[in-house]
Amino acid sequence: MAWAPEKVVGSAAARTEGEAEPGTRLVPPAERAESGAALRDAPGLTALETLRLLESGPRGLTEAQAEDRLLRYGENTLPERRPAGRPWRFVRSLRDPFTTVLLCLALVSAAVASWGTACVIAVLVVVSAVLRTSGEYRAERSTAALRELIATTATVQRRAPAGGAAREIPVDQLVPGDVIRLGPGDLVPADLRLLRASGLTVRQAALTGESAPVAKYPVDARGDAAAGTYAGASGGPGLFERPELCFQGSSVASGSATAVVLATGAETLFGGAYGRPRGTGAGSGARGTGAGPGTPGTTAAPGAPGTRRVSGLRKPPRRARRPRRPRESAFDRSVNGISWTLIRFMLLTPPLVLMANAALRGRGLETLPFAVAVAVGLTPEMLPVIVTTALARGAALLARGGEVIVKRLPALHDLGAIDVLCTDKTGTLTQDRPVLDRSLAPDGRPAPGPLHWAAVNSLWTLQLAELPTPDALDEAILEAAEDDFDELLGYEGIAALPFDPVRRMSCAVIRTDAAAGGSAPRLGVHTLVVKGAPEDVLERCARVREDGQDLDLDDAARARLARLVADRTADGLRLLAVAVAERPARLGPYTPADERGLTLVGFVGLRDALAPTAAAACAGLARRGVAVKVLTGDHPGTVTHVCRELGLDTGPGAVLTADRIDGLTDTELAGLAARTTAFARCTPEHKARIVAALRAGGDTEEGGPAPRTVGFLGDGVNDLPALHACDVGIAPRDAVHVTREAADVVLASKDLNAIDGAIVAGRRSTANIATYLRITLSSNLGNVIAMLGAGLLLPFLPMLPAQVLVQNLCFDAVQLAFAFDRPGPAALRRPAVLRPADLLRYITGFGLLNAAADLATFGVLVLAVHGSGHPGGQDAFHAGWFTENLLTQALVMYLLRAGRHSAEGRAPGPIRGAVCALAVIGLLLPPSPLGPLLGMSALPPLYYGLLAAVLVLYGAGLTWAKRRYERRAAASRP
Repeated sequence: MAWAPEKVVGSAAARTEGEAEPGTRLVPPAERAESGAALRDAPGLTALETLRLLESGPRGLTEAQAEDRLLRYGENTLPERRPAGRPWRFVRSLRDPFTTVLLCLALVSAAVASWGTACVIAVLVVVSAVLRTSGEYRAERSTAALRELIATTATVQRRAPAGGAAREIPVDQLVPGDVIRLGPGDLVPADLRLLRASGLTVRQAALTGESAPVAKYPVDARGDAAAGTYAGASGGPGLFERPELCFQGSSVASGSATAVVLATGAETLFGGAYGRPRGTGAGSGARGTGAGPGTPGTTAAPGAPGTRRVSGLRKPPRRARRPRRPRESAFDRSVNGISWTLIRFMLLTPPLVLMANAALRGRGLETLPFAVAVAVGLTPEMLPVIVTTALARGAALLARGGEVIVKRLPALHDLGAIDVLCTDKTGTLTQDRPVLDRSLAPDGRPAPGPLHWAAVNSLWTLQLAELPTPDALDEAILEAAEDDFDELLGYEGIAALPFDPVRRMSCAVIRTDAAAGGSAPRLGVHTLVVKGAPEDVLERCARVREDGQDLDLDDAARARLARLVADRTADGLRLLAVAVAERPARLGPYTPADERGLTLVGFVGLRDALAPTAAAACAGLARRGVAVKVLTGDHPGTVTHVCRELGLDTGPGAVLTADRIDGLTDTELAGLAARTTAFARCTPEHKARIVAALRAGGDTEEGGPAPRTVGFLGDGVNDLPALHACDVGIAPRDAVHVTREAADVVLASKDLNAIDGAIVAGRRSTANIATYLRITLSSNLGNVIAMLGAGLLLPFLPMLPAQVLVQNLCFDAVQLAFAFDRPGPAALRRPAVLRPADLLRYITGFGLLNAAADLATFGVLVLAVHGSGHPGGQDAFHAGWFTENLLTQALVMYLLRAGRHSAEGRAPGPIRGAVCALAVIGLLLPPSPLGPLLGMSALPPLYYGLLAAVLVLYGAGLTWAKRRYERRAAASRP
């Protein structure tokens, strides 16, 4: 039985089977296959050593081995987030401070035998909690319906007594040590080490943000594996740049391969994103640092640069799915600030009422029910119901349209408050596929020839390949040359050398009746058409074709071509060089050695295709006051080109590489991020830090901090840290599984217009909530001030507790209309944020105005009731104040609703109906048969005439104050 060393360091001879360096422990075979993740993270192993340590081989595992490892490792599935049940959601919805205060008021009301008030408050709290629970539960179910598997089956080789063969199995049955096959379009089902590959390129955009496919190939030589493919603290290439590794979450763009499975399930880098704390990525990015933080089972090898020790091949502890720590969003900050402001008022009011009545009127605890009623009167009891109803209604309308699913109701408010939207580029602003931008002659001028020959190469390389493996570049070139397709088929294909990631080019050998550019038949001549990376093609060129003539390619011409390539690449183009050569016809095979002495005919430039609606959506977001910032792992030139086409700012300093921020403090980064349009070459950690800096605030024109509400739109694992750092995370439906789960909002498609619609819905809901708070709190504050003043001046209570309760019930019932209001356009133009300081100023000003109207009514009642000798006495006074309170509340609702002046037309249906209902109740309830039961009597006609005068003056004052407030708010708006 063979044994293997635990620490894989030193010379090759020291690591042969049965031998070990001093200080290393021989690991029994039963322990060797216990840490495929550690083998993945160790760069110094050859493919043969990896197979040996996994106790596997080129023909894979036996069925018995696979079954044993399946029991030991578990299925190859990602850990699912366990959805919270309805009872837990209900309890969680009661945790905000305002709901807690309402419950405390209900307990106090019950303690003083005010059972009606206690029951009303309890019912309102329960209704709010039920609405929020049901809304979030429906959103969770809708999101669950969008979940898609990463892959369904994989082609695996398993050894069997009869020889065995490759077969398809479900990907959840894969185990470390399995040998699988990959082909074009396959999704990589686990973390793999390549054993063989042919023209393999892999898309890793979901992991690194790089839109271009990455070449992957086996690395068997120890020097190649250890040198240059891994860097520790030096910050060089990381795991994603190691050519022999493929990772779950990526997909095959072209080519084929055979690979061994290193890690499955939660041990993959993709699955590890579930267990990573906030602010860290799922491994390093394209320019990261190796395996990233927290990689299990690995330590640096002292004195051996570029290598790592595998410190124990035991199975590392499986990382359990840790729940994401809730972040404090913009909604949480706003509601908590408003709630604590109201809490201070409510806790202060009852003691003041008791002390004032005891000092001035000699009343004791008999005024406690009145004091509690006053505190309840100050409380916007409907706030939880209004907030939940407004947000749930907005979320339901978005879901009904099929475009947006809001998983967390407060996220809808955060959407409306967004003033910065950060987004990845690949697959969001672009379609993750290239399109032809231009065809260039060697001197940089537009010319059709290079595109023609590039299309010949693409077509015949595909036609003659044993297994056609078209990639995105070939598809873009053939699509651009579609009009000349018949001419392309006129050539006769002889042979093809497919794209090779090492030599970075492809070659098609054709025969034609006429030489390129000529008309005479050329029998016995084959034409080689080569297309590939400019540096590699130019190295093989001896001549250049300019104005139809083939000229020698000297050093000056090479330098000029190199500058042309650099300039076009910096401008965001992906250049491919195209060259031709003529060779005598032969029957033998063509090899890469024939790709010499070529003639350069020019270049084809490709760019990322923009999403069809991206430019219009960015312009629409800008009109709504939302700044779009691009955070991507792509090349700065590519990012600049995309931003220019989208109409974003690309001036000096507008596009930076993310390594510029590494030496900045958080304060310096906040100012830089506010002035920058795009950051290129971002790692996941860079994205998270930029988003956090934007949230903290940037520079204003006055030089002070400007707090922002930041949204982030991403679809890859590399976007997870930024999704956790922002106020509201957004992911498209086809985002990777873990990213979609981490998001607060899920889009049905990668369409920024859907975000614009969601922002409008969020602003509409927030505007309705803000209108409710302004109107209710200003009215309540005015009523409380007037009731306290009247209570101190009158020999009796200005209103009985039962009357206060009925009045509050009327207010609460009609205020539900705010949740269904439709605010005017002005409320949708700018980010909507509930700011406690602004709200306090508003309710103070309008509350004092309301108190003045109430005290004026007090004078009217003294004149109309007591001065006229009306026999009603206290009952008439109570009735008069009850009527005035309801009528002034109706007037306030009509005049102060959000976004519309009274001259803009009539109020919409819900508000109009609520106003009319409140006015009818205020006028008809006192003289009705219910009036005496509540301690009220009919009022004299004189009172109604005087009250009309007070209401007219009050309405004029409200209109003037509102216009003044709106002018000041517009002047202070940036």
